[in-house]
Amino acid sequence: MSRAGGMHPIIPDWPAPGRVRAASSTRTGGTSAGPWGTLNLADHVADEREAVVRNRARLRDELGLPREPGWLSQRHGARVVEAGAQTNGAPADGSVAREPGVVCAVLAADCMPVLLCNRGATVVAALHAGWRGIAAGIVEAGVRATGSPPAELLAWLGPAIGPERYEVGPEVRDAVLAGDPDADGAFRRADRADRWRANLEGIVRGRLARCGVGSVHGGRWCTASDPERFFSHRRDGVTGRMATLIWLD
Repeated sequence: MSRAGGMHPIIPDWPAPGRVRAASSTRTGGTSAGPWGTLNLADHVADEREAVVRNRARLRDELGLPREPGWLSQRHGARVVEAGAQTNGAPADGSVAREPGVVCAVLAADCMPVLLCNRGATVVAALHAGWRGIAAGIVEAGVRATGSPPAELLAWLGPAIGPERYEVGPEVRDAVLAGDPDADGAFRRADRADRWRANLEGIVRGRLARCGVGSVHGGRWCTASDPERFFSHRRDGVTGRMATLIWLD
């Protein structure tokens, strides 16, 4: 049962080793009001600073985090940093940790959170994969940053916008296909001329497969289709952010 009053985090169902801990928050169980209601965990979306601080404290309590997560200043790029005391505010879209108790975290409200761990439970990583980051190579950068053979990695995909709600222009499709022509099947024509429906999960799964990561799990949630449970920037414009986290016990 939630210890923080209505917070219902998603706990990944994947065959990760026991000492790998992971979770993804929903929008419920926090103290923020208005469009950020209630568990907004981002400090860059015009929510009250005090509410974000309280929400992050509730998250730490709910998940029993060993320390404050290494919050990033996400840029929709492909930089991945080593998580640790100096991570907070680092301009990056991913982090890796090799020591127990170091928490990797990414924020999202439609982009795809990607968690990685190896079968030996010696490294974990969290990535923020929107279309710009995917086109820049965030998935490949995250796999490389683990330092593990890709075949030894497991991946889990968190809540993100689904293909029925993710309509993009030709520039997005072109940018993604420039680095991954095989992703053509992840786009289908939308009702409006010169628009496409993009399968973000399919694109990420394809990138992971090209890297050699064969064990991929999760990915069944659509943020834009579930306003009671998830924030969605595409749906609401002004909104909060959810966190997806991973660490080693």
